[in-house]
Amino acid sequence: MAHHKIALLADTHGLLREEVVQKIKDCEVIFHAGDFGGPEIVERLQQIAPVYMARGNNDKEWAKEMPYFVREQIGNRTFYMCHKKQDLPDELGEVDFVICGHSHKYELKQEGSICYINPGSCGPRRFHQPITFAILYFEDEAADYRIEKIDLSPALTKENAKKISLSEKDLDRLIGRIIKEFSAGKSIEQIAKKNRVEKDLVEAVCRMYATHPGVTTAGIMEKLELRKLYVN
Repeated sequence: MAHHKIALLADTHGLLREEVVQKIKDCEVIFHAGDFGGPEIVERLQQIAPVYMARGNNDKEWAKEMPYFVREQIGNRTFYMCHKKQDLPDELGEVDFVICGHSHKYELKQEGSICYINPGSCGPRRFHQPITFAILYFEDEAADYRIEKIDLSPALTKENAKKISLSEKDLDRLIGRIIKEFSAGKSIEQIAKKNRVEKDLVEAVCRMYATHPGVTTAGIMEKLELRKLYVN
């Protein structure tokens, strides 16, 4: 039975992190859904494994020979890839996996027989978005598959907050997500792990939200003095 391990990347924008290289060094092939950031990224990836490439909107003159759309067969699975999901054709034909990038936001969705994957961006950090990519595992004789999401974002703590360069808008969004997940019944530990923030912050926000009905995210930031602790 043939086993496959495939790296799924997008939006490196000129930065191929060593942590990414170490994680994908034993992959069979690499799919990169565009916005490489320069030919040097392609060359480094090709030293690791064969690379299937789709041209991104920021891949300019140097990438003029690179296709915008890629269809490939790996084992008994068919892959289709382009940079922007909105550019996908209406009819994809027989496809198992569709890979797109551009948004810098990780997404995994099964629609019928097709698995849609956006591995996010593992290049320079953009605003509050995490640093992510994915690895796909499957066997030719098995119907199922496994996708490992890899998040390299540093966890937010008081000690490293200044290095992460969190803005007040980012902090406001984070508090909003914490409140939403707390209201949905998620535990403190689950919220902290999912959002990659220290447990103390989640506990403080949830306690304030529970004991002060109607408090806003701005009010929580002010009462807990979170701007001093986390905003750069």
